[in-house]
Amino acid sequence: MSRTDILSEIKEAESRADETVAQAESDKKAAVAQARRDSVKRIQEESAAERSAYESAMAAEQAILDEEKAAKLAEGEKEASQIENAAKDKIKEVNDFLTKEFERAIDASS
Repeated sequence: MSRTDILSEIKEAESRADETVAQAESDKKAAVAQARRDSVKRIQEESAAERSAYESAMAAEQAILDEEKAAKLAEGEKEASQIENAAKDKIKEVNDFLTKEFERAIDASS
């Protein structure tokens, strides 16, 4: 083999090596970029899943609180109704008592 052939082969080998290195660098950059995209996507998906779980838990707790509130309101309304009925009975008793006392006072003075 002549010296020019050897130099030609060396240049070709260097050229192929440079292309291989350039391709490897390109592949590396593409892989890193893809990994970043995948990472961002995974983070967004996890964040969305956490948000969804949080909202579901909050909705469930709100439903429980709404039920408890409704039960307390119903209980309070029932107690208020009982107090109102008891007050009506007492008012009638007081009116009857006052009427009798008034009549007795009038009868006593006449």
